[in-house]
Amino acid sequence: MVCSGKSVCEGSIKTPARRPLDWKNPGFRDEGMLFHELERVFDICYGCRRCLNLCNAFPTLVELVDESTTMELNGVAKQDYWKVVDNCYLCELCYATKCPYIPPHERNVDFPQLMLRAKAFNYSKRGAGFRDRLLASPDRIGRLATIPMVGRMINAAGNSHTLRSVLHLHPDAVLPVYRRDTLRKRRRDLVSSPFVTKSGDAGVVLFSTCYGNFNEPDLGEDLCAIFEHNATPVALAEKEHCCGMPKLELGDLDAVEKAKEANIPALAGWVDKGWSIVAPLPTCVLMFKQWLPLMFPDDPLVRKVRAAVFDPFEYLVLRKREGRLKTDFKHPLGVVSYHLPCHLRVQNAGMDTSDILSLIPGTHVEVIANCTGHDGSYAVKSEHYNKSMELARPVVDRVRQVIPDHYSSDCPMAGRQIEHGLANGSRVEHPLALLRKAYGI
Repeated sequence: MVCSGKSVCEGSIKTPARRPLDWKNPGFRDEGMLFHELERVFDICYGCRRCLNLCNAFPTLVELVDESTTMELNGVAKQDYWKVVDNCYLCELCYATKCPYIPPHERNVDFPQLMLRAKAFNYSKRGAGFRDRLLASPDRIGRLATIPMVGRMINAAGNSHTLRSVLHLHPDAVLPVYRRDTLRKRRRDLVSSPFVTKSGDAGVVLFSTCYGNFNEPDLGEDLCAIFEHNATPVALAEKEHCCGMPKLELGDLDAVEKAKEANIPALAGWVDKGWSIVAPLPTCVLMFKQWLPLMFPDDPLVRKVRAAVFDPFEYLVLRKREGRLKTDFKHPLGVVSYHLPCHLRVQNAGMDTSDILSLIPGTHVEVIANCTGHDGSYAVKSEHYNKSMELARPVVDRVRQVIPDHYSSDCPMAGRQIEHGLANGSRVEHPLALLRKAYGI
């Protein structure tokens, strides 16, 4: 097997060569062509079964076939194919770590792209219900929550059993809390434009993300403190919209394009000034590194941003290699159970967090690579909550066994899922918070 750079090579005999997403081609949403491809790929996946332990999409497929009258895919009603599609939340682990048939293999299986194509077809024909449109609009909810009294009403509504029942949100699911004191309000001093930035002082522009801005602004504060401690200037772009991933998972690709048109030119201006881009959520980094380049392969600004965007710990590892990372740690962390999120695994950047935390004296990091089954919205829906908790159980059980001093995940929502599963009064701590604690800043 030959791999170059950071190419994902697991499960294939050749370096993967992923094809662009031809989403503007009329055939992309052609029902006959779509179902022909679904049948072809489902038949391959049913026979292979290497991905059964990753999510509920593949067990659903196997169950549908095994319970059909013929015990073959031809016995499954085409309408039931949507049960498989609905259980895929685009974690991409099947493509990145398991599938032996990814392109350029002659079988040409790209399961996540096919599921996205199916979601886009479904959205174009049927739209989406109020609940799903609501869950796919975190930026809109966040802006409303900054209005006095409205934020309290939104948070109170999230705890209403009646409203949860109406929206088909599971009564036990943990919903995010919206904050009025957003990161962009807290750090107004960092909001700037690349066109007024002096040359020679390049640093990182923080894409705070909807979640990092409206729900957990401490993430951005911790990041800023760490980067400033390491003599790296930090700025916030003048404007910022949702990265587009919630709309992508919904299948609303036109909305993804609108988000791209809002974010990419603004971020590209910083890149032209020599700045790098960091985002505290792996999902947003993945959106800029992978999905937007797949959707817009010929857009030079998309390619420019792709080359300049980093996970925070990926960026810190680069500084370490250059001899510019401070290691003046003051506090050991003891044993840290670190959950490696799916959206970092598929970027091949997940071990960067473990590597940085392991530099802290008196610190041992145990990596847990299973998926927690959260996905931002999958885990809160009534029809998927129990399965999501089942997927999270190996991670939760491992944390229980280790009894660490801290447990952590780069994905805040995955961390909340672990905390929810433990249900012992303990609190998850983001790796950025742990690193800041170790620095004593």
